[in-house]
Amino acid sequence: MPGALGSRAHFLRRFDAKDDPLARRRLAARVRPFLLRRTKAQVERDLPDRVEEDLLCEMEGEQKTLYRAELKRARHLILGLKTNVQLNEERFNILTSLLRLRQICCHPALVDATLLEAESAKVSALEDLLEPLIEEGHKTLVFSQFVTMLDLLREKVKQRGWPHFYLAGETENRGELVRKFQSAKDGAVFLISLRAGGFGLNLTAASYVVLFDPWWNPAVENQAIDRTHRIGQTNKVMAYRLLMRESIEQKIRALQKQKAALADDVLGEERFAQSLTLEDLRFLFAEGTGHFMSATA
Repeated sequence: MPGALGSRAHFLRRFDAKDDPLARRRLAARVRPFLLRRTKAQVERDLPDRVEEDLLCEMEGEQKTLYRAELKRARHLILGLKTNVQLNEERFNILTSLLRLRQICCHPALVDATLLEAESAKVSALEDLLEPLIEEGHKTLVFSQFVTMLDLLREKVKQRGWPHFYLAGETENRGELVRKFQSAKDGAVFLISLRAGGFGLNLTAASYVVLFDPWWNPAVENQAIDRTHRIGQTNKVMAYRLLMRESIEQKIRALQKQKAALADDVLGEERFAQSLTLEDLRFLFAEGTGHFMSATA
């Protein structure tokens, strides 16, 4: 609909004014007549509750040292940027640094294969979380965007002797895997690639979900949780996000909440990573956790 929101200058003046609390409301009123949305809550009123919780892990030892070194390099890059033009020129390098920081938060081996035996606070936290669930006979979905991380977790699960299933992009027998998981009588872990298994699966036999690493777009995470929180689910669904304390992950989560609120007001979702502004990136690479105050997306 070219022209529906006016020129760029008109849009920024009328709909993107930081000091105008009604700007977002005006934008929503302008676009909503052209959108048709039905949320799951509106359609399936009998679904059980869904509870989400952030679990913070403490980075230590070699993992912490590696993270700090990478963060120092990333800060040096971002401090040299003064304009959005410079940001666009360096966006690839910046997103690469962000990716490495997120990988280190999961496990040092994701950026350095020689560190396979290094400790990961998140892996330890996941094992502590899964142990009582398996003993009590619960089924749990574990999502990660990194297939290498899923392979590491599969080895840990094997060492524990826990019943498990695995689904990534190369998996061909998806239907058979789902049937076996759904019909399994005891507790089990289903390790799933976020991209390969974030949609199109009905896994209502599970009532626990673990998001091992945060994804940029909260809508993708919601789709993952919805593999079990859907028609046919009779139990309350518990969804856990594993986040490294005082790290890029905790800040991604803060940005998720802020941008999800904005997107929900207007459209319902957005391409999160593509919307990162220079202010957003400075927040991500700043010291400490802090608070995100920007009103722009």
